[in-house]
Amino acid sequence: METTARPHIGRKISRIRELRGMKQDVLATELGISQQTISRIEASETVEEDMLKKIAGVLGVTTEAIENFSEEAVFNYFNNFHDHSSGDFRQHCTFNPLDKVIELYERLVQAEKDKITYLEKLLRK
Repeated sequence: METTARPHIGRKISRIRELRGMKQDVLATELGISQQTISRIEASETVEEDMLKKIAGVLGVTTEAIENFSEEAVFNYFNNFHDHSSGDFRQHCTFNPLDKVIELYERLVQAEKDKITYLEKLLRK
């Protein structure tokens, strides 16, 4: 297994994990290792290539994203995203929520009608 030199790769892993809202123990469980091992990895400046690939997979990023991660880039991305957004997030909704509520209500009413029919049938017997 090759160990490659990447400045503070462990800190980058730690920050990405935190930004993803994941705790060390969750990452450890997903990788099948102990939380203490994750702590050591995040404190180290280098990480074995195979382990880096596994970590990247669990975090849902590429190894290149971990290697090239920088706090400044993240903040610039989110600042630009906010600056260019219209503020109207309804366009991302692909259905009308009210239609879903009505659909659910109609299904509940039909279920109640079916229960009543079944109970009336039992009473006739």
